[in-house]
Amino acid sequence: MSTKAKVFLGLGGLIVAAILVNFVAPSEGKNEEFQPQNEFKLDPWVELKLGPFDMSLNKAVLYLALACALTTIAMVYIAKRMQDRPNRVQTAVEAAYDLARNQITRGNMDESMALKWFPFIGTLFFFILFSNLIGYLPLPVNSEEPVDVLGVSVPSFALYAATANLSIPLMLTLMVWLAYHIEGIRAHGFIGYFKSWIPAGTPKAMTAPIFVIEAISQFVRIISLSVRLFANILAGHLLILFMGGGLVVLLGLAALGIFTLPIAIAFFMFEVVLIAGLQAFIFATLTSIYLGSATAAHH
Repeated sequence: MSTKAKVFLGLGGLIVAAILVNFVAPSEGKNEEFQPQNEFKLDPWVELKLGPFDMSLNKAVLYLALACALTTIAMVYIAKRMQDRPNRVQTAVEAAYDLARNQITRGNMDESMALKWFPFIGTLFFFILFSNLIGYLPLPVNSEEPVDVLGVSVPSFALYAATANLSIPLMLTLMVWLAYHIEGIRAHGFIGYFKSWIPAGTPKAMTAPIFVIEAISQFVRIISLSVRLFANILAGHLLILFMGGGLVVLLGLAALGIFTLPIAIAFFMFEVVLIAGLQAFIFATLTSIYLGSATAAHH
């Protein structure tokens, strides 16, 4: 059978399945009660407010704690069990470690800076990687639609990622932004660092405009670095949510799930295999580049 015939046979099978599902579960009309944005709402589990600061425990805090624990446990576990013939887990972690140490850190700054800042950059890389990956594990965190288990109301399973909340990438970005500016001032002095923003040989008439443009670009980095991570993870989760059943519930059309579910599976695999690691790599690489360029002898 040719590929073309297989494609048409598969599409025909989906259409027949959709007709059967529509016959068994006909359309119920648009669901006005379903609010997809509530999947990302942070309902407090334990309220804790210190003056104007809301320190309540919620699912974002849980995912942050899990990411921190996994990052620490993975590194400590592998460090204590290094073998001449590593198993698959150790091989994978060593490959990620080598990527963070040699490609990301040493590839973008000199040896002394790499030695100093690798712990920070490596931690960033693994923390974001684990945060992204556990975001694709269904956990009982959906308090919007609890399930009754033996008379006890238990949150239903759902997908969530701490990095899909802008406050987390923004805080990481602010740490990076302050770190490389402080390093630049240490390396060049206060005046010398800001002078390094202007390329050598720039005409005096262009000095002020170029400095203003460079200053704006420095602040834009806060937006670009944080929003890139946040938007990619949030968009992936929204696509999985809608294709995996959200659109079916919203429209009240069960037959639509026959077509959207395969798309959801494809999106899920794409996000887990590529996007989760790629976003951690990009964030850590840009951090290394910013630190390296801030302390370089010449711009």
